[in-house]
Amino acid sequence: MKRLALAFAALLSGTGAWAQSLPLDEVRLPPGFTISVYASGLANARGLAFSDSGALFVGSRSGEVYAVPPGGGQGRVIADGLDMPVGVAWHRGDLYVSSIYRVVKLAAVEAGPPRRKSGLPPRPVDLIDSLPRDRHHGWKFIKIGPDGKLYVPVGAPCNVCESQGDRYANILRLDLNGGNLELFAAGVRNTVGFDWHPRTGELWFTDNGRDLLGDDLPPDELNRAPRAGLHFGFPYLHGRTVHDPRFWASRPAVDFRLPELELPAHVAALGMRFYSGTLFPDEYRGGIFIAEHGSWNRSKKIGYRVSFVRLEGDRVAEYRTFAQGWLRGERTWGRPADVEVGPDGALYVSDDAAGVVYRIGYGK
Repeated sequence: MKRLALAFAALLSGTGAWAQSLPLDEVRLPPGFTISVYASGLANARGLAFSDSGALFVGSRSGEVYAVPPGGGQGRVIADGLDMPVGVAWHRGDLYVSSIYRVVKLAAVEAGPPRRKSGLPPRPVDLIDSLPRDRHHGWKFIKIGPDGKLYVPVGAPCNVCESQGDRYANILRLDLNGGNLELFAAGVRNTVGFDWHPRTGELWFTDNGRDLLGDDLPPDELNRAPRAGLHFGFPYLHGRTVHDPRFWASRPAVDFRLPELELPAHVAALGMRFYSGTLFPDEYRGGIFIAEHGSWNRSKKIGYRVSFVRLEGDRVAEYRTFAQGWLRGERTWGRPADVEVGPDGALYVSDDAAGVVYRIGYGK
C-alpha cells in the first residue's frame, strides 16, 4: 500500500477553474441524487475503468491515457502518443488500452510513478496489432468479460456499406495473451459500450444507427447477445423494422437478432453499464445506465444525457431519462460519453466535451 500511495502522490490536486465553473445546477436528476465534478483536466475523456485500489483510468480520443487518484482530483497523463486510446480495461493489476489497430497491455501500471510526454509506461505489450487501420468508427471501447476474454469491437468503416468477410462491423474476442481471436457478433455498426448481465452473464451492448435517413430514423439500439455467432442486422436491417434502402435486397439468408430496445434516433448511445452497486435505491439495481452522447446530423438536437433502462428478468420494462441538462436549446456544454459504477456505488460519467468525470451519488 505504501508503494501504491507513492505512485499516485503526484496526482493529488484539486479540480481546475474550468471544472469549477461548469453549471452543474442545470443538470436535473431524480430526487435524492447529487452530481459533482470528480476529476478534471481530461481532454476528450472517454472510457472509464477503476483499479482495485480505487484509482480511475480514463481513455481519450486525443491520444492520452489518464490516471485519477482514489478520491478524485486532477487527471495526469500516464501514456501518450496513442491513436485514439478510447478504451481502457483493468484486470489483475494490468491496464489494457485500445487504439485504432492495436490493443496494448500496460503491466503493473500502478507500481511506478506516472510519466508524462514520454511514451508508454514500462512493460508495454502488444496484445494484438492487426486490426483494421480505418479511422471511421475506428476508436474502440474494450472490456474483459466474465469468461476472462477481452472483447474488442471493430466498427463499420463508413456510414453504411457492405464489407467482405468478418473484418468490420463486429465484436471480436481474444485471450488475454493475444491468442484465439474469434468473431463473437456480426452486423454491429458501431458499439462503443457493452457489459454483461450480472445474473445471466449475457452480453448487452449499445449500437449507433446509420445516418442520413432523416431526423427520426433509424433508431439506435440496445442489444442482447445470449450466445456467440449472432448477426444483428447491419447494414441490411436497422432497429426492428427499418430495411436499408440500398442493402436490404442483398441481405444474407440468416436470421437477424432484433434489439431488446429501440432508442431514439441519433441520441448516439455510447457507454452502458449494469448497476451493480448498493448506494442507489433498489429500483436501480440490475438496471442499465446509458450515456447518450448526442446527435450531430439532426435538425433539432437530441441526447446529451444519461438514460436508465429498468429490466424485469432479462427483458426491458422501462426506459427513461436519468440525468439531463447538458443541452441548452440547441447549444451544449457537455456530452456524456461513458459510465462506470465506482467502488462506492456511485455512478461516474465521463464528459469528452467538458474534459471531466462526474460523480453522481445518492443521499448525503
